[in-house]
Amino acid sequence: MNGDALAGLDDIDWAPLRHAYGSAEDVPLMLRDLYRPEKAARACDDLLTHVHHQGGCVETSAAPALPYVLRAAADPAVAPAVRQELVELVGCLAHSGNTAAPRFVDPAWHAAWDLAVTELLPRLEAPEAAIRRAVADALAEARHRADEVLAALPARWAVEPDPDTRRQLVESVGSLTPHAGERRHASLGWLRGLADGGEPADRLAAVQALHTALGGAADAAYARTLSEVLLGSDPATWQPDTVHVEFTVARTVRLLGADPAEQIAAVRRLLAHPDAAVRTGALKAAAEAMSRRRSAVPALLPAVARLLSAAEPDHRLFAARLLGMCGHAARPWADALAVMVTDEGETHLPAQDHAVWALSRLGDARCVPPLVERLAGERLGFADHETHADGWWTYELSLVETAGPLAAHAEVLLPPLRSRLAAAQALGERRALCQLLERWGPAAAPAVPELAHLLGTDCAVWALDALAAIGPAAAEAVPRERLRALVPPPAEGWSFEGPALARAYGRLTGDREPALAHLLPTLDKPYGGEGAATLLGELGPAAASYVPRLCELLTRHRTSWLPLRVGAALWRITGETHEVVPVLVGAIEPFAGEGGKATRAVTETIRLLGEIGPPAVEAVPLLRRYLDADERPVPHGSWRSVPDDDELCDATRAALLAISGPGRAT
Repeated sequence: MNGDALAGLDDIDWAPLRHAYGSAEDVPLMLRDLYRPEKAARACDDLLTHVHHQGGCVETSAAPALPYVLRAAADPAVAPAVRQELVELVGCLAHSGNTAAPRFVDPAWHAAWDLAVTELLPRLEAPEAAIRRAVADALAEARHRADEVLAALPARWAVEPDPDTRRQLVESVGSLTPHAGERRHASLGWLRGLADGGEPADRLAAVQALHTALGGAADAAYARTLSEVLLGSDPATWQPDTVHVEFTVARTVRLLGADPAEQIAAVRRLLAHPDAAVRTGALKAAAEAMSRRRSAVPALLPAVARLLSAAEPDHRLFAARLLGMCGHAARPWADALAVMVTDEGETHLPAQDHAVWALSRLGDARCVPPLVERLAGERLGFADHETHADGWWTYELSLVETAGPLAAHAEVLLPPLRSRLAAAQALGERRALCQLLERWGPAAAPAVPELAHLLGTDCAVWALDALAAIGPAAAEAVPRERLRALVPPPAEGWSFEGPALARAYGRLTGDREPALAHLLPTLDKPYGGEGAATLLGELGPAAASYVPRLCELLTRHRTSWLPLRVGAALWRITGETHEVVPVLVGAIEPFAGEGGKATRAVTETIRLLGEIGPPAVEAVPLLRRYLDADERPVPHGSWRSVPDDDELCDATRAALLAISGPGRAT
């Protein structure tokens, strides 16, 4: 270690400085430990979690720590892996400095970062490729010196031997170009030249960087590069492994989003590519396109369906899942999906599971026998929870979303389900089975004995919810005093179990007093008021004394669940619509344009407008906008995008029919 590396460290008063966990008085020890081989990796990790944490701010400890971090990152005595991570820490801090709200960035940071840029520029020639790559990434945040850095990055690219570092250099040029002055034109020209005339891997990196440099604007280079590289060259020449190939295909296709027809045509061609990894990327690109635009479904689904018979099990699985995602649009391939759910038709069990779900989405009864088999066997094949994740991971589907729509087949499904519920040991499985029975409602009445048994367990909340959904048959079977004993008295602070039990008890027995005691205190609170409003709506005219409080709440929040729940409560209590309808329309109006932000609250609001009927006539033009859009108004980029949009469209058509009458609802 250079003897001057820690010079002045003890002259800094660290105690008043802050990091994510409080006083920064422990930062000097972390910095010293960077030079102790047995502690260096941990010290580096501690600096990341304390000084940077999760981003969103730059604490007052960052600027004084930065020179010492940079010295350790340049010291050959420190392990290369640690030095790389230290440079990455610098880049993370710089990114937060650029993106966090100014009030969350220590004013001293900007001068410290400027000095760091001066020190980082020569490190583009570090002996280790991983460190050069980290330096290039960090310098992409040097927006205030974009012209200077943009002069250095292409020069380094010209002599850089490492392919991954070359790609990072290109990416950094793209990130800095929007912030450049005199070098903007030259940088755009350099990226265009590389996109048109470089090696395949460099061309793909260049079009991505060009997209960033242009702020997402369309450019002819995207389609040209996609056609000439992705469709016209061996994937081995443009990516090192199949995972990168898949990612690159999906990411490059996304560049064509400004021209949906061109994007769809490219995806169709890629779905027929001879390379399996390219087809995998194309399937993800197809999923992305269909999650965004309704018109992409009929255009792409036939090409996707052809992969139901692909040699690769993962392709068959993904194709089945895409067909299931698209619901009734996949009906022409119901027979192919039905073949998959038999042992003779599909030997890859996860693909079979996805085909079962797809048939359930279609309302096709051929999904019932395999579900009976799974409920009765050791391998269920479905998760006990729902996953709400962005992206195209093929995680297990949940039992509730697969079997939930099958209440009409409850008579066949209930015997194995009841046996499974009686034998289940894990809370997660018992909860999922209860939630499924809740979805089936009165059709689940034969399972009342199993549900009643669970009232004395840690699954009582979900068992009581299911009993409440079953209704009178359950109320007659379980003594009311036993049910009342389940509900605890209201407690201070937030609680899930008490209010949930009180709510379900009230729905099952008609005794709403425990629920009122639990929920009414939350009515005027910033969070949680929607539960109290829902309860008052369920009471109807009997809750008339709460109308003034509800009227005050009606316009307090403009979006999300509260206007819906309060509006519904007021309408159910008073029958009046003149105040309610404008608020409901205003609550969903911001989501009718492009952007994909409509949540389930929007769908529920539309259903409520349908319940209100003709007095909600002012909502008609807005509802038609929801139906007429090609870009889905729901969040894009997940397996739930199309089902959520289908549900929204179904609710909208039903509302238009109820408001406007037959012949005017489409």
